[in-house]
Amino acid sequence: MGDEADHAGHRARLRSRLLGGGGDALADYELIEYLLALAIPRRDTKPLAKALLREFGSLAQLVSSDPESLRRVEGLGDSAIAALKIVQATSLRMLRGEFAERPLLSSWDALLDYLRADMGPLDIERVRVLYLNSRNMLIRDELASEGSIDQSAIYVREVVKRALELGAAAIILVHNHPSGSPEPSRQDIAITRDIADAAQRLGISLHDHIVIGGSDYRSMRAMGLL
Repeated sequence: MGDEADHAGHRARLRSRLLGGGGDALADYELIEYLLALAIPRRDTKPLAKALLREFGSLAQLVSSDPESLRRVEGLGDSAIAALKIVQATSLRMLRGEFAERPLLSSWDALLDYLRADMGPLDIERVRVLYLNSRNMLIRDELASEGSIDQSAIYVREVVKRALELGAAAIILVHNHPSGSPEPSRQDIAITRDIADAAQRLGISLHDHIVIGGSDYRSMRAMGLL
């Protein structure tokens, strides 16, 4: 009974700090601790919160991890995993809302915030294609390829074919480097130019190829590579 009272008092103090000072009033482990307490109310979640941060490295890496990786942590059940994943889903939806209904080229910073939050923490390489209409509004955001930890294939013909199917006027390529470096490789540059050439012949513009590395990015357009 004493332990439960101590836990309840500690959580009440966390809640008071959160409501009084916002998220910045709590350290990362305290945010996780309080979140897990909602899913595991009868347990002291501080040790688990600290263990999760040590295991995954950061709050962003933690909430972005796949459920199977999270299940390997002792003491973390489906309710707690769902609580972590709802944080990621809510954050991404809020970020996406900043540009989803507006021309992407006029919401560029919001798009980059979304892409870095979504793809920066990934430990495998993914390629996504954003298909835009003639007003640069987003038609579709699709996963084009998912590869190993350091390589992913993207097929020129498939990207252009899909753009024609959707009636897209322009595309933006996005992929991540799990190494954390956003610098485009020679292969990245070559495939980008192949897609740009193939798309241009069919009246489709390649606006950019964004490479995400951790919290940083590179724009091939800004680098003069397109």
